[in-house]
Amino acid sequence: MGQYRVIVVDDEEEIREGIIRKIDWNALGYEVVGSAENGVEALELAEHLHPDVIMTDIKMSFMDGLQLCEHIAEKMPSVKMIIFSGFDDFEYAQKAIKLNVTEYLLKPVNAQELTQTLKKLKSQLDQELADQRDIEKLRRNYEESLPVLREQFLVGLLEGRVPRQRVQAQAEMFQLKLDAKYWTVALVHAEGDASQALANAGPLRSAQDLVSLSVAKTVEEMLGRFCHFTSFLYMDNVVILADFQAESSVASLITGLNEVCKSAGRIWGGDISAGIGGLCTNLNEISRSYQEAQSALDYSAIMGEGRAIYIKDVEPDTSVQLQFGEQEERTLVNAIKLGGEEEITKVINEMFSRFESQLIPVAQVQVYLVELVTSLLRVVRTYELNTDEVFGEEFNYFATIFSHSPSKIRQWLIESCIRISAQVKRERLDSTKLLARNAKQYIEEHYMDPEISVEKLCAVLHVSPAYFSTVFKRETEMSFVSYLTEVRLQNALNLLNTTDDKTYVIAGKVGYTEPNYFSYVFKKRFGVSPSKYRQSAPPVREDVDKGRLE
Repeated sequence: MGQYRVIVVDDEEEIREGIIRKIDWNALGYEVVGSAENGVEALELAEHLHPDVIMTDIKMSFMDGLQLCEHIAEKMPSVKMIIFSGFDDFEYAQKAIKLNVTEYLLKPVNAQELTQTLKKLKSQLDQELADQRDIEKLRRNYEESLPVLREQFLVGLLEGRVPRQRVQAQAEMFQLKLDAKYWTVALVHAEGDASQALANAGPLRSAQDLVSLSVAKTVEEMLGRFCHFTSFLYMDNVVILADFQAESSVASLITGLNEVCKSAGRIWGGDISAGIGGLCTNLNEISRSYQEAQSALDYSAIMGEGRAIYIKDVEPDTSVQLQFGEQEERTLVNAIKLGGEEEITKVINEMFSRFESQLIPVAQVQVYLVELVTSLLRVVRTYELNTDEVFGEEFNYFATIFSHSPSKIRQWLIESCIRISAQVKRERLDSTKLLARNAKQYIEEHYMDPEISVEKLCAVLHVSPAYFSTVFKRETEMSFVSYLTEVRLQNALNLLNTTDDKTYVIAGKVGYTEPNYFSYVFKKRFGVSPSKYRQSAPPVREDVDKGRLE
């Protein structure tokens, strides 16, 4: 399965190195990728090295093994923890168990015992990895989830939430019939009186739910004689997605649904009604047909309940509809925010090709374009962009839309969207630089606070810690902890050079509550302790001072 990554943590170098030396890590399937002498250092290492296993002493300065386990359990729950300690203490063992520690070993660490522990742990890690990679298991899980995923997809179609470019692929995946020439949506609904027969249905389901299930069963049993369809329950309705090879075949659906309404009505002693939407030539238009089916169902109050109502029978032809909807807006805005000139041009060209291919009336196109430009204005306002720079001085989009040819409007939109995109990306770049600059200023002003943290800083800057960490590392090439440590140490250098304060006083002034830990960090950074730095000759100080932050 490959080698698992290990970090060894102990405040005694001899013990730490002894543990590393006494085990044939490679033979056991492990690789020691790092070692640390305290919990603070181990936590920093873990964030960079992403270990599979951490082996740690329980008693250490600055941050002990149990505290380290708490942090790891919170931030990296998949990492396995092995604790070793010279204290045969039940209380420690209890805490370790609560933290889901894999093993608790007593010092001195026995090589044979540790080897057995590592073998057992490797078997566990191998099994977990195998489970994750088990294709057959994944396939079974997928097959079990398929009905739910299929229904989610169908609901997404009804609500217009499935991206156009994904409809075909997902329809094939869920085994929908794709060779049909026409599609339509029908809704079958049990009116209020129909559920009276189940007024005492009990606590498992409401009467309405049970009636809907029964109606769905009736649909499955009867409607197949009249047309090919897919059905499911949604919002107290039985939803039917029917497909045809000929436009005239919708008559068979109407006949079949009338039979369903009669049969289900006889069973429950109430009125079962159906609404049928207009025909679509592809699945991308299903949401329109669904809305029309809802409208048709509403006509039951006028036309009479207990029957199927086709929207074309009660309303004028609405097959040619043009609406700048949520999906269109999302596609265009994403192209502006995330894409380049090529993608923006493609999206707008596809919109205009639709107008031309469907011979949509000019008035509808103009309304569509007004809604499109309104969406662009929302983007401009959100990012506080200069309207004159985007659209030109004395901008009047009504005059542009109603006075120019489609080709000129198309080109104007492409150019405007490209300008918006450039300004949005510039604004995003400027905002990240500003974020990093404000963060550095905050650190400079608050480095002496021992409780300073990423979380506190992000609360002030109103950003998430994950986003901040990514931006700050990119802009400064340093993590928050590394930058804070550097600021603290540079200020400590200044105090050592300009004051007679004791080392422990300086430690407190730069944000360290533990003088020993301050000395440890200082020596790790500069190669000498604070006291030795103060005592050293000027050349030594000059060498140390070369590492100052600019």
